[in-house]
Amino acid sequence: MPRSNRTQRPEHVPLRSSVVTRTEHAADGQWLVRSVPGSSSVKDYRCPGCDQRIPPGTGHLVTWPADEYGSVADRRHWHVPCWNARDRRRPGGRRR
Repeated sequence: MPRSNRTQRPEHVPLRSSVVTRTEHAADGQWLVRSVPGSSSVKDYRCPGCDQRIPPGTGHLVTWPADEYGSVADRRHWHVPCWNARDRRRPGGRRR
């Protein structure tokens, strides 16, 4: 049985609206990109570019498709160098 004294958190936390979002056009489509400073990063994320952990306190990027079908579920957290090199990497999934 789960403990009842744990605070309930929403499934996702919306990104702060004060953060500047930019649009990037690339061969893989149009993306909305936000920089997340290390001081605002409080969770672990997995970078889809290198499949490595982005620990709390590490500055990184949050990206999602810019089309009308992009949603909160499509957001991905990337290391900055991995995002910049994504067109030079082969696609890959999580290594097991």
